[in-house]
Amino acid sequence: MILNIADTFELLFDKNNNVAYKALQELQKESIETDCVYPYMDRLSEMLYSDNSYIRTRGLILIAYNAKWDKDYKIDEIIDTYLKHITDIKPITARQCIKLLPIIAKYKPELRTDILSALHQANVCIYDDSMQPLVYKDIQKTMKEIENL
Repeated sequence: MILNIADTFELLFDKNNNVAYKALQELQKESIETDCVYPYMDRLSEMLYSDNSYIRTRGLILIAYNAKWDKDYKIDEIIDTYLKHITDIKPITARQCIKLLPIIAKYKPELRTDILSALHQANVCIYDDSMQPLVYKDIQKTMKEIENL
């Protein structure tokens, strides 16, 4: 089965989260192997502004998975917006963002300083007491991973 990227991309916005998640998984898999999702980087960037945390998360994931194809420096242009999600209003989205940063740092070494700086400055106190240690641990793990690249 050949994946129709345009149709699959539209499914990322489906009201049914199971449909959207399946589309995300397919596009993520495709992004590991080819650059066919890369032409959608501008749309992915727009997803970071969504009121829906699931849509923000999907955007974060696919942007990270397309870092290795980023010949036009699209990620460099939006890195500040991307890094704001280290402390996303939704801790689940924040944790996803943090865990994706080593992928970006691997393929975009020129952004490592910005990424590490944002991680270092992240204020996890905005989260409930139950989430703070989890987010903090994610940050520590990610910083170590990036420093070891």
